[in-house]
Parts: sequence; structure tokens; C-alpha cells
Amino acid sequence: MSSPPDQALLRESLYGVTEEPTYGGILSFMRRRYSRDLSEADVAILGIPFDLATTARPGSRYGPRAVREASASLAWERQPVGWDFSPFDELAVVDFGDCDFDAGHPAGVPDEIYDCARQILATDTALLSIGGDHFVSYPLLRAHAEKHGELSLIHFDAHSDTWAEEHQRIDHGTMFYHAAQQGLVSPAHSAQIGLRTHNDSDHGFNIFDAAAVHDLKAVDLAARVKDIVGDRPCYLTFDIDCLDPSFAPGTGTPVVGGLSTHQAMQILQHLRGINLVGMDVVEVAPQYDVGAITSLAAANVALQQLCLFARAGK
Repeated sequence: MSSPPDQALLRESLYGVTEEPTYGGILSFMRRRYSRDLSEADVAILGIPFDLATTARPGSRYGPRAVREASASLAWERQPVGWDFSPFDELAVVDFGDCDFDAGHPAGVPDEIYDCARQILATDTALLSIGGDHFVSYPLLRAHAEKHGELSLIHFDAHSDTWAEEHQRIDHGTMFYHAAQQGLVSPAHSAQIGLRTHNDSDHGFNIFDAAAVHDLKAVDLAARVKDIVGDRPCYLTFDIDCLDPSFAPGTGTPVVGGLSTHQAMQILQHLRGINLVGMDVVEVAPQYDVGAITSLAAANVALQQLCLFARAGK
């Protein structure tokens, strides 16, 4: 039997799944309740509809809305594939809505995202953020490192995003260079997965390019990544262009030769036990999508991240 409509507004419990029809009702991520009250929440979903740092095709500002819409088709799942439980039975998850910032003043946006994230984290609520272009990970890392100390980074992407540009530049290809330089992340204890574009330097990051992913079993690759990050507080960022364009055409900077959705799900599942403290999925640009398959892939990635968080350190 279906749940009453508009569970995003009317659901009483922060736990459990809903069977509201996918085609109706007010959309939130996985039909979670919209709320700014975090007093009982374990995880807050935060949309960050920002794409002014994009260097190729714009449009990822529409990503949070598209991922929320796609997630409605997953909200009824009692047990995500690859897991033996539902994260919503163990985690109180709310949809916090979108981060508020002034897009007409781009220079101030990084601090506005940082302030929003910092205020949420101050309540001891974890964050799963949905972009937006990948630059949003930089202010998110600032907020998480302030709370948890220097982080290990697990970074799924077609690009390294470690170009050494000047600090004041707002560019979605530079933020992990700055994060490393500022001590927000430890490159030696971080891993980049799925890369297939050139950079002059690895800046000390451990790289598993797409060729390595295709050659290794998911369980073996994940084991290597877990050895690298250890039990340090870990931030997991997933740029949807890590996936091959045949699986994720709806993104600003697609690169051929990427991961399949199956490979990505398998690797994520085998990362079980990492000390995950923060996560995001970014770079969904729905206007280039076909049949919403990119948004659906991103919603599945986010669901896997919630499962990982529920099993963090276990």
C-alpha cells in the first residue's frame, strides 16, 4: 500500500522508507522530510545549486533538483543492492533544502557555502551534499577539516582537479590543489579513482586511473584504498563524470573510457568500514542527460554513500 502523498512535508518519523508513487508528491531526496531542525538528525542532505566555476558546459546548478527527482524511484527500496540493510532504518536523514548564496556575487559564494556547512556540522549532523559543480567541495572540505582535522580524501573523477592556479580563482579544476596546500587533506592518505586526463603533477595523491580500475577487481582496488586512508577521518567526493559518458552523459566535462555504474557501485560497497565523515556527489547537468540516467546514477551513488556512513568504522 502506498504511503500518503507529500511525505517530504508530512512524514512524522525521520526513519524508514516510503512507498509514495514516484510520479507524484513534493520531491525531496529519497522522500525525506524537509527540515531545518537538526536536533534529531544524523545526516542532512544539502543541495548546492552552483555552477559558476565551470570551465566547460554549464548547467550543474540544476543538479540538486534533478537528483532529488531521480531519487524518488529509489525511495521505496527496503534494501539497496549490495547491502543487507536500509540506511534509513539506522540513520535519521532530513533534506535540509538548498544552500543560500548570492550568485550575483561569485567571490562571496565559497564563504557562504562554508558558513552553511559549518553551521550544520556544528549540530553534530553529518552532511551529504549534492552539487553543483565540483568547486563546491572546496568550501565543504574547509568546514569538515575545521571539525574533524586533516582529512583523507577519496575522490572519484575523470579529472584530478589539482591544477595549481592562484587561490582567488573560482575554478572547478583547482580545489584539491588548494585543499592539499592548506592542510585540509593529506594527499599521502588520499586516493583519486577513475582519472583519465593528464596533469603535470600528482601533488602526492595516490592515483588509480581508469585503466587501473578496469584491470583490478573492485574488491582489490577498494582494499588498496582502505589501506591508504586507514582509520583517518575521510571525505568521499564523487564527480559523476568519473562514469563513462555512456552511463552518465548529463555532465559538463564528459571523458570517454570511464567506469560503469556497476564498477562504481562495487567499489563503493567494498569501501565499507572507512571512517567516513562527509560526502558529496557533483557535476550532474541534467540538460545534457538522456532519460535521466545520469541523475539516477548520482542518486544511487548518494544512497551508497549513506550506506557507507551507516557502517563507518565498522
